[in-house]
Formats: sequence, structure tokens, C-alpha cells
Amino acid sequence: MKIFYHDQFVLPLPDNHRFPMSKYARLRQRIVAARLVPPGDLRVPPAATDAQLRLAHSAAYVERVKNGQLTRQEIRRIGFPWSPQMVERSRRSVGSTIAASRFALTEGLAVNLAGGTHHAGPDWGQGFCVFNDSAVAARVMQAEGLARRVVILDCDVHQGNGTAAILRADPTIFTFSIHGARNFPFHKEPGDLDIALEDGTGDDAYLAALAEGVRQALTPAGADLAIYLAGADPFVGDTLGRLALSKAGLAARDRLVIGACRAAGLPVVVVMAGGYAKEVEDTVDIHFQTVAIALAFSHSPPQPAMPAHAQEAPPT
Repeated sequence: MKIFYHDQFVLPLPDNHRFPMSKYARLRQRIVAARLVPPGDLRVPPAATDAQLRLAHSAAYVERVKNGQLTRQEIRRIGFPWSPQMVERSRRSVGSTIAASRFALTEGLAVNLAGGTHHAGPDWGQGFCVFNDSAVAARVMQAEGLARRVVILDCDVHQGNGTAAILRADPTIFTFSIHGARNFPFHKEPGDLDIALEDGTGDDAYLAALAEGVRQALTPAGADLAIYLAGADPFVGDTLGRLALSKAGLAARDRLVIGACRAAGLPVVVVMAGGYAKEVEDTVDIHFQTVAIALAFSHSPPQPAMPAHAQEAPPT
């Protein structure tokens, strides 16, 4: 199973900034220490190109980000100060999901150790999200003829408003989001299927709702590829989460989503999305168990055959 990372591309942040940038390097270090995959299966992706980004974002927005022409209001909405490093990291995050998608379509599963930037819309960034990696990757796979239809299964605690806005009129990409009803973003963009949960929802109620949501999402999607946003922020100890899942509950979530996709013969790209636990190691624990669960599923073949057009070897 190929795992893509780009934690060496960091952006300068003010002291005490709430975004846990260190979690990415710590996660990769944990994977290396555990020898989850051979060293050659840990890869740095190429950056997403302007042409790829424009498949989901307006050309004007891409130019404003690239050239440092965002307004103060746009920068405030993103939550990161603009810098060339911010642009490069954002491109690499999208590039990781694109690269993982290509390999998932031939190998069944692949992972981006970041990604899940689902608040970025057609011409805006928001909530630590500059470009929308899932929407861009889905459209790149379609443009390259590797997938006709894609399903995005968003289990971050925050609704995937940017993804829904980008793909609202696109019947070829099905968007499912299960999230906190009263959490950010406070204006929700309707997707194809949204499940909003009350504050304090725990393991049993969450998993029951998720199982029904995944069933409803996979049936009409008729997809060739699934992109799974495995946010760590439904965790009971997350400072921005407001739900109450345990680590065991989140592991059950990962097995449910990935298992349902594999049973349906769907290649799966797993991206990490959000995680803001008071102790960053709790977030790393949750992301690590997601990667380990994905790896376990990668060792067993899906039930039906994968789509014939997805059998060609991906570019390296």
C-alpha cells in the first residue's frame, strides 16, 4: 500500500496557532518506527499544477493564492498567513491525494497522510483549507480517464461545505458528509447526502447513523473510486469536535467505511482530514490506527473485480 506524505513542506505560523502542524511529521515517524510499510512505499508527491487546481477552483482564485493577492478577509477566512510556503504545502496536499488516487485505482488502497481540505470552495479558502484536495483529485481522475464516477465519504466532524459547493451540480461525484449539526461551518452547503449529529453523540449512535449513510451513499453513487476523509476530530478529546467518540469507536468507523467500500469492489483513497486534540499524540494515535486499518484491508482483495479501466499501471 502506497502512503504519500509532504510534512517537510511546512508553513510559518505564529506562536500558539491552533493548527497542529506537527502532527504530520509525528504520524509519519510513527509509521516508520512501526515498519508498517517498506520504505519505498512512503513517497513524496509532486505538487498539484495550476491546470489540475482549475478543475475544481476558479482560475482567478488560483492566481490570487499563487501570487499572494488574497485580501485580508480571505486570509482571515483561511486561518493561515499567506506565504510561498503556504502555497507549496497546499499544492503538495492536493498532489498527495491525486497520487494516492492513481495507486488506489490499481492497488485497491492508498493513503495521504494529510489532505481532507474540504472547506475550500470554488473561489474561496476556509478553515485551514486552501485548495480542495478531494474535489481536485476526483476531477483529475476523471480527466485522465481513470474513473468515471467518484464517491466522497466525509467523516470529519465538520461538514464538507467546500466540497459540496464545488460539486453541487456534478452528478458524477457523490458527496456524503456525517458531521456535527451545531459545529463549524455554521452555514452548511447541502451535499448529496448529509447526516447532522447532535453534540455529545457517542460511539453507538454515530456508528448506526454512519452505517446507514454509507449504505445510502454507495448504492446510488455507482462509483469507480471512493475518497474517505477519516477525520480524527469526532474524538471525545478533540478541542473543536463536540462529538464523543472513543478511539475504539473511531477504529470501528474506519473498518466500517473501508470495509463497505472493499466489499463493493471500490478502490479507496484514505486522507487524514482534521484533528485538534488537546494532546497532539491523541490525534496521531487516531490517524495511525486509521493507516494501520487501511493496510490490513489492503492485504485482502475486494469482493467484485475493480473496474476494467482502472487496471492500467499508474504513472510514477
